[in-house]
Amino acid sequence: MATRLTRRVVGAAMTGATYSAALLAILPLAAILVMLVMKGAGALDWDFFTRSSVPLGETGGGFAHAIVGTLMMVGLACLIGIPIGIGIGIFLAEFGGGALGTLVRFVADVFNGTPSIVLGIFAWTWLVKPMGRFSALAGGFALAVILVPIVARTTEEMVRLVPNSLREAALALGYPRWRTSLQIVTRTAGTGIVTGCLVAMSRVAGETAPLLFTALGNQFFSTRLLEPMAALPLQVYTYAIGPYDEWNRQAWAGALVLILLVLVLGLGARLVTRGRQRQA
Repeated sequence: MATRLTRRVVGAAMTGATYSAALLAILPLAAILVMLVMKGAGALDWDFFTRSSVPLGETGGGFAHAIVGTLMMVGLACLIGIPIGIGIGIFLAEFGGGALGTLVRFVADVFNGTPSIVLGIFAWTWLVKPMGRFSALAGGFALAVILVPIVARTTEEMVRLVPNSLREAALALGYPRWRTSLQIVTRTAGTGIVTGCLVAMSRVAGETAPLLFTALGNQFFSTRLLEPMAALPLQVYTYAIGPYDEWNRQAWAGALVLILLVLVLGLGARLVTRGRQRQA
C-alpha cells in the first residue's frame, strides 16, 4: 500500500514538473506575441500591405516592398536549397556509410552550427564581391546556404525511419537501388521531408545578418534579382534603430507580420505531421 502511494505521489510530481516545464517554455513566446500585438497591431492597415516606404518627413507608407522581397528571396532559397538538401539527405541515408558520407555529414553539422552572419560573409565573398553589387540573388543564395544542411539532416533522419522491408520488397521485384530510393523510400518519407522543408523555410525567413551583406535592402519596390531588395527582417532592423516614431511604430508591425509568417509555416509543419500520424 505504501509503495503504491509512493508511486502515485512520484507520478503526480513528475507530471506536474512536466507541465510546469512546458508552461515555462511557452511563456516567453506568449509574452513576445502579446507585446508585438500591443505595439504593432495598431500600425497594421491596408496601406501597410499595399504601399512601400515613403520619404522622410512623410507619414504613412508600408512594407509591401519588404513583404514581396522576403517572399522572393525565401522562394529563391527554396528553389536552390531544397533539391540539393533532399538529394544530400537521401545520399546520407541510403549510401552514406563510408568515409564520404561521414565527411558530408560532418560538413552539414558544421554549417548548421555556423553563425548566420558568417554565412552572409561567405555569400558576400563569392557573389557580391565578384559581381560588384548587392543583389536579391546573393541574398537568396545566402539563405539557401543556411537552408541546405537543415533540409539534408532532416531528410536523412526521415529516410532512415523507412522500414528496410520496403526496400527489400522493391529490390525483390527488380527495382534498381537508385529507383527504390527515389520512388519508394522518398515517397514513403515524403511527409517528414516536407515538414523539414517547412521548418527550414521558417528558419531562413527571419534571418537578418546574411541579408545585410548580400541583399542590403531597398526603400523602393523592386522585383529585379540583380539589384538590392528589401526584406522584412532588414526593414524591421532599419526602422527599429531609426530616430522617428513612425518608423518605430511600423517596425513593431513588421515584426508582428514576420513572426506570424513564421508561425504559419510552423503550423503547416504540424498539420503535415498530424496528417502523417493519422495515416499511420
